[in-house]
Amino acid sequence: MTSPFKRLLVGKPLASSEEHHQRLGKPTALAVFASDAISSTAYATEEMLLVLLMAVTFPQATNYLVPIAVAAVILLAIVSVSYIQTVRAYPDGGGAYVVSRENISRTAALVAGASLLVDYTLVVAVSISAGVLAIGSAFDFNDNAPLRVGLAVFFVAMMCMGNLRGVKESGKVFAVPTYFYVTMLGLFLIGGFYKLFTGDLNELQDSAELAKHFEENHDLAATATLFVLLRAFSSGAVVLSGVEAISNGVPAFEKPESRNASKVLIMMSSILAVGFLGISTLAHHLKPVVDEGGETVLSQMAGAIFGQGTLLYYGLQFGTFAILIMAANTAYADFPRLSSLIARDGYLPRQLANRGDRLVFSNGVLALSGMAIVLIIAFQAQVAALIPLYAVGVFTGFSLSQFGMVKHHRSLKETNWKRGMVINAVGCVATSVVLVVVIVSKFTYGAWVPVVLIPLIVLLFQRIHRHYEKIDRRMAAAPGQKVRRRTNTVVVLVGKVTKGSLTAIAYARSLNPDRLVAVTVVSSPEEQERITKQWADHEIPVELRELYSPYRELSRPILGFIDELDAQHEGDFVTVVVPEFALEHWWQQLLHNQSALVLRTRLRNRPNTVVTSVPFHIADDDPEGELVAAGPGE
Repeated sequence: MTSPFKRLLVGKPLASSEEHHQRLGKPTALAVFASDAISSTAYATEEMLLVLLMAVTFPQATNYLVPIAVAAVILLAIVSVSYIQTVRAYPDGGGAYVVSRENISRTAALVAGASLLVDYTLVVAVSISAGVLAIGSAFDFNDNAPLRVGLAVFFVAMMCMGNLRGVKESGKVFAVPTYFYVTMLGLFLIGGFYKLFTGDLNELQDSAELAKHFEENHDLAATATLFVLLRAFSSGAVVLSGVEAISNGVPAFEKPESRNASKVLIMMSSILAVGFLGISTLAHHLKPVVDEGGETVLSQMAGAIFGQGTLLYYGLQFGTFAILIMAANTAYADFPRLSSLIARDGYLPRQLANRGDRLVFSNGVLALSGMAIVLIIAFQAQVAALIPLYAVGVFTGFSLSQFGMVKHHRSLKETNWKRGMVINAVGCVATSVVLVVVIVSKFTYGAWVPVVLIPLIVLLFQRIHRHYEKIDRRMAAAPGQKVRRRTNTVVVLVGKVTKGSLTAIAYARSLNPDRLVAVTVVSSPEEQERITKQWADHEIPVELRELYSPYRELSRPILGFIDELDAQHEGDFVTVVVPEFALEHWWQQLLHNQSALVLRTRLRNRPNTVVTSVPFHIADDDPEGELVAAGPGE
């Protein structure tokens, strides 16, 4: 039933030998791994301004945008150079989890892994919510929460389906919106700075009205305190999200992997720095005001530069919407890969370590989609509510990765190791300071959630690992342990004599068991007489045991009988043979074998019990086919 539908949505399966053909070139890799970072230019300035406007008199709040943006860009440069060291040292993928595992400790690796999984989930929720907010600004529906949430969930489903088709295929599709946004952003910056230098860049006309709104609803101070500036900086620091993605995804690049990954990292950082600093500078001069649930800052600025309702204005809005939706692709590229690494180490369910039909970790894709949808619904697709949860995971991963690289350089002492150690040490100190700033300045605004959640996830990892270790210990065979002879009693469950039950009996006899018995459950003397007569008429050479059940219950009498057999031959096998129909159409199965399904489920929980289903195939065009029950009680 599902195979044709799956092929339509996902595409034909890919052989393992085709994995190298799924590698990404630099243009496609930039779209796949950098879309998250580049998309943050669309909302990072707005998030800084939102914090400032809550505490600083308008329009003085905009005076702090450029200094904070410069500080964030300097941090971006430090982190980017640090991650180039990581990419070169770990060509097989050196994200924070691997670096921490190899150089710090297993616990540190689990903290890094948990932080990044939380971060990637938030990337999907934040970027898609921001994308819906961007297009809502153009069509004025941001105050409609059900529509906003519904669209966000729809786009998560679309991203999920696209990534189930494969990384390379989804990358080619998603590259178009990424490069379209970069082009429109470039035109926006060129137009904005041209008007700035020619003196035509005027403050937004509605700034005074919006400023009055803020003055009436907030207790404003004349200047920003250090705490406010730090909180604004932590909001702007979301531009660093996504830098980690390239180091995690090095194996997805075409050869030479490390060199190509380093070049893409430099290109991404350059686009991000220019876009973020340019937007913040123009915002300082245009003096937009954040209108929560209304028009975005970028939309206000685009209206002032391009003209409200012009083709270029709508082009930037659609480009912003598209890049924010596509930014989730970065998480879809890295979350499944990271979860597969953690699963292979035994800290997540092992199903996450397996590749699907299209050579992607499809279970990871589905898990990420499910968790992102939960977040979107819980927070009503509000970016401002999700952002405080965002940066904690990002900078925890940054700090652990850079500290691990410092130990890596000191341990191996490769060529130019001292220079590399200094670069990573500076990166570690910088990101650690920002992590503390984020936690302290935004703790009561939602940062406490990842602070509590990440240790809980680590405990879950450890619990899963202990489970797998316990199973492995119990399953391990002692040295020299031999196979011992064990008796096998075979029990065939029958309801009445049919072609299906005769086939099951024939199969049971072919096993040459130590004992063979057929069992039926009857609820009246008439039923008992009928099955006994059928048994004699067909001359079946197998012992028949009738279990009487006055209340017409099947499971209890059969389980009780098997318990008796088990007690007679403790530790030996009891094989239960269940005859079943195999019909041509899936919907026909709903009309049969429900009692057999219940019995199989309960029997599989018994030790030393083997449950075997014997299908009897009946075609619609078989004139002799018997559409009568072959299982017990049917």
